Parts: sequence; structure tokens; C-alpha cells
Amino acid sequence: MAQTDRPHNTAGLESFADAARAAARKGPPPVHLWNPPYCGEIDMRIASDGTWFYQKTPIGRMPLVKLFASVLKREGDRYFLVTPVEKCGITVEDAPFVAVEMQVSEAPEGRTLHFRTNVDDWVACGPEHALRFEPEPDTGGLKPYLHVRRDLWAKVTRALFYDLVALGEEREVDGVAMFGVASGGMFFPMAPADVVREFA
Repeated sequence: MAQTDRPHNTAGLESFADAARAAARKGPPPVHLWNPPYCGEIDMRIASDGTWFYQKTPIGRMPLVKLFASVLKREGDRYFLVTPVEKCGITVEDAPFVAVEMQVSEAPEGRTLHFRTNVDDWVACGPEHALRFEPEPDTGGLKPYLHVRRDLWAKVTRALFYDLVALGEEREVDGVAMFGVASGGMFFPMAPADVVREFA
């Protein structure tokens, strides 16, 4: 996403981090309630593998990455870091998070898949946290994503995608046999069952 034509914010990373820390002292930041003025772009990028960069250098301090992740906001196809008083644009190559671990819990009412993101958030897949599968035109495969919060998604790693396929089943959706995976009382279709059988 090209953003070179937008004004750049020259404030230091630590000053923004201090403001974010202050806003987060009373609990999870209510980012969805904040609508501060736009203050330009920060030279920050989240790579497709989930690595956060500042001025082209990886941010090696995980507590700092978690702090910035907690004040991340999406508006349309753009991403911002926000505090109550400022909003700065950043670049996200794919999805802002990566789902890196999965645990399966079984109960009488059914199975629930629990995912851990690269910033250590645990998300229970279900009605509030859906899975979606997007086609990859270059490979003919699928790219899975998990909804984390407020229109922010995590890309599911390839290894976990294979685990999802292993848990998959066929169900009829709107009269069509679909292959997908169930979690939290919901069924998340991946692809038509006959297409999956061709690659089996």
C-alpha cells in the first residue's frame, strides 16, 4: 500500500509509546471510542510474517510491539496507531497479526478452536471470531485468516492451516457440499467439497 504521498510524522517512537502506555493504564485501550486528529504517517511497517519494523529496523522489544498492537485501529483499508490525542498511519503488508498456535477443546456442545497470535492474544474461534479463507491466485491454494477484534485479522500460518484441513469435514451450505471446519458452534467453509476432493 503506497503511502509516500502522505505527510510523515517525525515524533519519536518513545513519545508515542509513552502516550499509549498512559492511555492503557486503566485497562485495554478503548481504541474504538477514540477519534483524534490525523497526524501523518509513522515510518512503521508490519511485514507479512507479522514482524514490526520502525524506520526499516525490526522492533525487537516484544512489550513495545504488544503495546502498539493494543492501540492499532483500522479504517477502511488503512491502519493507524491511535491515542486519545493523535492518530498516525502505518503500513500493513497483509494482516496485522499472525495466528501461530492452536489448541482444540472438545465439549458436549462441540469443538472450539483457540488460537494464539504473535502478540500473545488468545482468540476462541466462533461467532465473534470467524475464520475466512481467501484463494491464492498464484498457487491455487487458500489463505486462512482469523478475526481478532474490530476488523483486525490474523493470518493463520501454513502449518496451522494443515491442522485445520485435518480437522475438516463436509457439510451442505445453501444446497452445496462444502469442505470446512467447525468451531464454537459455527461452520466455516473453505471450498466446495468436489474441489477439495480433486486435490486429495
